[in-house]
Amino acid sequence: MQELNTTFHPINFETWERRQYFYYFTKMLPTGYSLTVEIDITETRNAAKERGIPFMAAYLYVVSRQLSAQPEMRISTLDNQLGTFDVLHPSYAVFHDNDKTISNMWTEYSPSFISFLAQYLNDRTLYAENHGPSAKPIAPPPNLCMVGMLPWVSFTHYSPVPYQQSDCYFPVIEAGKFFEQNGRTQMPLSVMAQHAVADGYHTSTLFNGIQAAFLSPQEWIDQ
Repeated sequence: MQELNTTFHPINFETWERRQYFYYFTKMLPTGYSLTVEIDITETRNAAKERGIPFMAAYLYVVSRQLSAQPEMRISTLDNQLGTFDVLHPSYAVFHDNDKTISNMWTEYSPSFISFLAQYLNDRTLYAENHGPSAKPIAPPPNLCMVGMLPWVSFTHYSPVPYQQSDCYFPVIEAGKFFEQNGRTQMPLSVMAQHAVADGYHTSTLFNGIQAAFLSPQEWIDQ
């Protein structure tokens, strides 16, 4: 089995082009923000149905793939050193219908969707029935990103509320219930970003990249 990618690249704060913004938005005016948009998932939903693939796997992959293309979304602190991880592995919830609770799960990201899908299905088979806060009895890596889905409600805004300061600057991503509009399938998608590392431009790039991937599943779903 290939070793889990937890590669971390330290940032030289003195030469980092974003150092003034990082200081301002962490020390002077700590700021985060949340944006919610509607994403057209028609092509990917249809392609997944045709192949018998869970849409959740496609969703987690598309988001993780776009995160892998944006280093500003992969910044955290490791051993008191600010830096950027190579990739982020998606952390998500599994729902237990018998008692209506959830447990956290995570799956290793791979740039190959076929490989990612196999790992996702394996994790579901082995751990999805485990109750408690964490379904997977394996120590989580430091480069997990919260990529959730709330399939029971189609929201226009979602904003998680952190209860303490964190040294992790990954975004928090949440999808909502699908709905039909003009013959297309839409999905609400919310991103909470840390202003210290990502401005509106970077979050817009994240949304646009995710949308482009959902519109063109033929570029990745069989790879």
